[in-house]
Amino acid sequence: MTSLPTVVAKASPHALVTVAGSCASLRSLEFFAAAVRNPHTRRAYARAADDFLTWCASTGVRSIIEVQPLHVAAWIELQTQASSAPTVKQRLAAIRHLFDWLVTGQIVPHNPAAAVRGRAHSARTDATPALDATEAWQRLDSIDVTTPIGLRDRALIGLMVLSFARIRAALAMRVDDLYVQQRRAWVRLRKKGCKRHEMPCHHTLETYLHAYLDGTGIGDDPKGPLFRTIARGTGRLSETPLPQANA
Repeated sequence: MTSLPTVVAKASPHALVTVAGSCASLRSLEFFAAAVRNPHTRRAYARAADDFLTWCASTGVRSIIEVQPLHVAAWIELQTQASSAPTVKQRLAAIRHLFDWLVTGQIVPHNPAAAVRGRAHSARTDATPALDATEAWQRLDSIDVTTPIGLRDRALIGLMVLSFARIRAALAMRVDDLYVQQRRAWVRLRKKGCKRHEMPCHHTLETYLHAYLDGTGIGDDPKGPLFRTIARGTGRLSETPLPQANA
């Protein structure tokens, strides 16, 4: 199982799936391993499917084969009371795609989510919160950089603020993705589709990154991850990349 995506390797099919037989269990696992390639989408879909099937079981549904459009519609209605429209839309998509996969695998006769519609949503403005310049500098200046954790956090936050790097691209960096070109520090970011983006550092970011490397000693490990976890009980950086959830 070690070759499977982590969320699949650690998972077991829901009870409503296993009761439908081994073919249903295998087909369900194949959906998350083969049909959903993005790891973030995979985790979100897995949570949505587990929540939905657990709710179905609480209403008396005995098998995934017994799930009907009414169950999906009722569950989505509950979701709209507790979650934002984009979240509900994603959760409905998870259930719809899962049942599509089960239908084509001849596990269930029809897709109960096919006719269910979520709440209409149209994003007119970017909902991503942003700091203004003063707030950003205040946050950065408030970090205690007398510890490896503080040096790391200031470097990571500084990278995101001063280069507009996405968190996923920042965490994928290796030590040698910070390099000197024409007497100036550059960073190399890896984006979606394995695309690389190289750009010169803001002078303040250069200071943050070099202080981080010098203060933690990881500059001697060029192929190692740039942003790392803290080894338990030591206060020092480990060799393990910093997970996105922690960041």
